[in-house]
Order: sequence, then structure tokens, then C-alpha cells
Amino acid sequence: MNPVSDSKPADDLVYLYRPSLLGAPWSFRLTPVALAWEAGRRSGLVLYRDVRRVRLSFKPVSMQTHRYQTEIWAEGAPRLVIVSSSWKSMVEQERLDKSYSAFVTALHRRLAEADARPSYEQGSAPFRYWPGVVVFAAMALGLAFLIMRALQSESPAGAAFIGAFLALFLWHGGNYFRRNRPGVYLPDALPDVLLPKG
Repeated sequence: MNPVSDSKPADDLVYLYRPSLLGAPWSFRLTPVALAWEAGRRSGLVLYRDVRRVRLSFKPVSMQTHRYQTEIWAEGAPRLVIVSSSWKSMVEQERLDKSYSAFVTALHRRLAEADARPSYEQGSAPFRYWPGVVVFAAMALGLAFLIMRALQSESPAGAAFIGAFLALFLWHGGNYFRRNRPGVYLPDALPDVLLPKG
């Protein structure tokens, strides 16, 4: 089944993903007036005007390093999470970049058309982000210090190994913190760094 489909005659846009290998798939449907969701035996309908908060973020995991997430908070509903990848097998997650971007963009368009006024937040929560930046910087400086010590001890192989690890650490960590910087955005100007390129 396609992760996103159009169903006639209501023109409802549907997005489907599996958050875990053994769990039930999550299904989201954009109707003209509400977001309908279903997860196993649980289901609900969230009127667009009742949405109070939307957050876009970058959430890589070990098996899927290009994973994006949309969280939705609304009155009378649990926190809803839409993710850009889906479990396919025990060792594989499928990227749904194009369909995820299309669905999230359409969701924001529906919210704007319904004159909903949620807070549109991007990145990580500040109380998590800034301590994470401090730890990241401290670890990077610690690794740089180890490289200097290895060079002083005339151990170029050790310095090269730590240098390679530092480069990888800076690449992945820097990408994570660059994309997840806390902020706000407008529903008609979604941040490019928090949508996969489809």
C-alpha cells in the first residue's frame, strides 16, 4: 500500500507508516475539516481549529539517519506523531521522503485555511537543545585535545584514528544541531532543513 494516497470523492489525503516492527501502523487522513487518525484499535478526529501546537524536527535513529518528525498537540487528543520513515522488516526501515513532505505541507495548508492558530515550533525544545550543544562542544574539544596528545606522543596512527572519529562526530552531531535549532516558523514557509528532499 502506498504511504500517501488520494481517495475520491472527498479528496482526503492519507499518510500511512509503521512506527515499530510489531506495532500497528499509524494512519492519518486530511479531511476538509479535521485530521483523522488511526493506530490499531485507537482512532480519533481532530478538528483543525482545535490544534494548539505543531512541532517539526529532525530525529535520526540508528537504522535511519534521515528521519523527520511532526508532532501535533490538540484539545481532547493524544500527542500525534508523524514520522518520515516506516519499518519494513527486522533490518530495514523505508524512507517516505516525498509522501511525508507532501502530507505535512498539505496539513499546514489545511490548518491555515481553517484559520487555526497553533504555535508553529521547529527543532528541539530549548531546555533539551542548549544543554545538548554544551555537551557536544565539550566532547568535540575533548577529542581535539586527545589528538594533540597523540601527536605530542609521536603516535600519528592514534591521532589519525581519533581525527577520523572527530570528523564523523562533527558531521553527524553538527547536522543534528543545525537542523534542530529551536525557533518558530509560518505555516506557509516551512523550514527546508526539517523537510526531507523528495
